[in-house]
Order: sequence, then C-alpha cells, then structure tokens
Amino acid sequence: MSVGTIEKGGQPSVRIVLLKAFDERGFVFYTNYEGRKGRELLAHPKAALCFYWPPIHIQVRIEGEVSQVSDEEADTYFATRDRGSQIGAWASRQSRPLESPTALDERVARYEREFAGRDVPRPKFWSGFRVSPERIEFWKARRNRLHERHLYTRDGDGWRTETLYP
Repeated sequence: MSVGTIEKGGQPSVRIVLLKAFDERGFVFYTNYEGRKGRELLAHPKAALCFYWPPIHIQVRIEGEVSQVSDEEADTYFATRDRGSQIGAWASRQSRPLESPTALDERVARYEREFAGRDVPRPKFWSGFRVSPERIEFWKARRNRLHERHLYTRDGDGWRTETLYP
C-alpha cells in the first residue's frame, strides 16, 4: 500500500509499505521510528493510505489517525521475520545518508556478530503504526471515466455512506 505522511513544514510525502495486519481497529505496518516516515508520523499522527489493483481497476483510499502498536504486538511480529530482516532492522539507519559503499554491509556484519547464537531482539526504535480509519473511499474505474465512488465517513460508532460524483 502507499502511505502518505506530512513533514514538519507541511510537505506531503508518499511511499510504498507492506500492510501487515488489519482488523476493526485499523491497518498496521512496521517501520524504523527514526526514519523519515517514523519521525513524520510521530510528529503528525495522521496518515493517508492507498491501495490500487490495476488488473481489476479498483482503488481504496483510507485516511485516519495514527497510533503506535503495543510493544507486545511489535515483538510478536518481529519474531516472525526472517533473521536477515531482523538483523537489517538493527543495521539500517533508515533515511540517513550512507557514509560509504560498504557501511551497510559492515553494520550488518556487526549485528550478525553481536547476535550470533541467540535470538535477535526487536530494537526499541523499530515498531508499528496503526491507522484507524476516519474515511474510506472505494473507487471502481469505468471505461467512460464516469467512475464509481463510495465514501464511508466515521460517524460516532458507525459510518455515514455517500456516493460521490466521479
């Protein structure tokens, strides 16, 4: 999915992330809290998500409040990642300039040595965010460009539904 955030000066920023879970509370993805995306979400806890499936011409857009997942949720998910991804979470200084062509490989080797023969713990700077939807829009393309649009807006404990012009 694409996730959009807002930086300190109000500039929007969009990138692709992996949706890891969803339930009645919202949509969850994981990241390094010290990277650009993490810093932006911690400073401005709102996000926009977009899913697009070209073969079937459907898009779903979600906007909502962002919260951090619990340490227990993050630990449980981190434990399911392959060891290389766990080491990578420690080694990557996400969004910062790479000091040299070999710097990342050196950091990976450092953490492989540090965690040799034992489980890799989740770094405290790596966890998840949950986007709790306030708006969800379903869009279906039509050949005549008169696309179908259905908007669901949070209304107390329920949802208000509207059909929108294309």
